[in-house]
Amino acid sequence: MSLFSFGAKEAPTLEEVGVPTQPEAGVGKEKKKNKKKAEVSPENAALNSYLEKIPTPPVEDDLVEGPVISIDKGAVYIDLPPFGTGIIYGREFINARDIIKKINVGDIVAGKVVGIGGKEGYIEISLKEARQALLWNEAETAIAEKRIFDLPITDANKGGLIINWQGITGFLPASQLKPEHYPRISDGDKDKILDELKKLVGEKLSVTIIGANPKEAKLIFSEKNPETKDKENIVSRYALGDELEGVVTGLVDFGIFIKLEEGLEGLVHISEIDWGLVENPKTMFKIGEKVKVKVIEIKDGKISLSIKALKENPWREAEKKYKKDDVVEGVVIKFNKHGALASIEEGVAGLIHISEFGSEEKLREKLEMGKTYTFKITLFDPKEQKMALSFVEK
Repeated sequence: MSLFSFGAKEAPTLEEVGVPTQPEAGVGKEKKKNKKKAEVSPENAALNSYLEKIPTPPVEDDLVEGPVISIDKGAVYIDLPPFGTGIIYGREFINARDIIKKINVGDIVAGKVVGIGGKEGYIEISLKEARQALLWNEAETAIAEKRIFDLPITDANKGGLIINWQGITGFLPASQLKPEHYPRISDGDKDKILDELKKLVGEKLSVTIIGANPKEAKLIFSEKNPETKDKENIVSRYALGDELEGVVTGLVDFGIFIKLEEGLEGLVHISEIDWGLVENPKTMFKIGEKVKVKVIEIKDGKISLSIKALKENPWREAEKKYKKDDVVEGVVIKFNKHGALASIEEGVAGLIHISEFGSEEKLREKLEMGKTYTFKITLFDPKEQKMALSFVEK
């Protein structure tokens, strides 16, 4: 029996759904002093346990996984308990026919949800789109991990080189070549530069992915990668708590890359950009922009940075003003699979769980994005930056 599993989507944690949970960045001894304070309270543990036990119905663009229960001439049926049966049919069946030929009943397959409640109530699935989504996820991970690939150059143009990675065409700008491969043309003649670049076609270069844009199906590569030993020497000059200024060199869904000096970049994770909700770092920064950051972790030759650590923690003031059972006004700022997120002041938000309404549809009937409502605080843990709210209907 063959196994065709492109990957399954894990249930999101509180952090992933947008509830601020990151403790304020600190340094060595300060973290140890606060260790006991950061322990999860019984109430908090109970809430996390409760959330984990609630199954979340799949929605469009989710990746799902399950065993094949039936195959006929025009459709494949997949068991997706407890939510029903998935189906691959029509155009999705035709697009994935080469894969489907190798699938047997009982095989575990993963797909991307492209429709809910369509053909006879089945959950409509795409195998092809799932594979594409997973490839782009892998590209994002490769950026974060600075993963190195040995890839052949397939073509060249006046701006750089063309590379193919797992079926996706990428571009390696001439400016991202190592000095030994950079075309040294004194008069800058573009035709001469192209002639030099063409000499690299067919050769394998060690490259990293530095940019990924799924919507435009674009990958950007770089050959520049300092030797590990040199990088470790550079990193050793930095310490936890250092406040620095760097230049934005990369924008991805999960954060931004900051160049601290030649040969060294650090990552500001999306959770370390601001105390408030950040959904898309790409709309907040530009390549080449100067940004002030604080070093919050140095590990395995990598530096983690924070922008929000240089700002006042809003939860400190919130701790003086709010407590459990307080009735507050909040603005709905986001919907997610667990419910809605409401902000009671800048940088301080809490979750209104979907179980309070019975379904996502009923939740959205009661709460609208951007509107202000009355809530009761049912859980308040400012040290962990966690809050749960209950809707007070008037």
